Amino acid sequence: MAATVALAVAPALTGCSFGGSKDGAGPKATPSGQVLTPGTSGGSGAPTATPGGSPDPSATGSSAGTGGTGTAPQPSASGSVPAPAPSASGPSSTATLVTVTRSGGMKGQTSSLVIKGDGSFLRLDAQAKAVSGDKLSAAALAKLRTALQEADFAHLPRISMPDRPVADAFTYAFAYGGYEVAAAQTTLPAPLVKVLGALPPFDPR
Repeated sequence: MAATVALAVAPALTGCSFGGSKDGAGPKATPSGQVLTPGTSGGSGAPTATPGGSPDPSATGSSAGTGGTGTAPQPSASGSVPAPAPSASGPSSTATLVTVTRSGGMKGQTSSLVIKGDGSFLRLDAQAKAVSGDKLSAAALAKLRTALQEADFAHLPRISMPDRPVADAFTYAFAYGGYEVAAAQTTLPAPLVKVLGALPPFDPR
């Protein structure tokens, strides 16, 4: 009798699914609790298992390789300001070209000539106060520049003094190109004699 009942029940179960559908297209539960959903149209038609019945992550359309953003990081614009180009201009024409101080002589006075790069110059007294001023001509300035360059201050003796002082003689001190040299009137090196010859007069006329 039991065998007869089993044979009668088996055919009825083969056409049914867990969801009550007869064609097997409905969702099916697996022993692990997953839900099997049939494939969408155009796909393979194979059921896709999703844990706990949640939607298939692949259905979101995001690519695993893009990190969900789909946009490559853009480089930030630099806020730095380009460094200014070096100036092509030379030393300022108002910078001091040469300073020569004369002291001693009959009156024992001290006076100086301060000549700038543009040829303008000042006469200073012993207290470094301006007494008068003027400007060299272009030819006179060129002559002075040539004399200064040919003097080669880097190789001149720093001090040139006689063994015995000469009464009423002048002493000259030169400052040019970062060098300072001093010499007595009677022991002036020849290059400095040429520089003195290119200078304007120490005393105003």
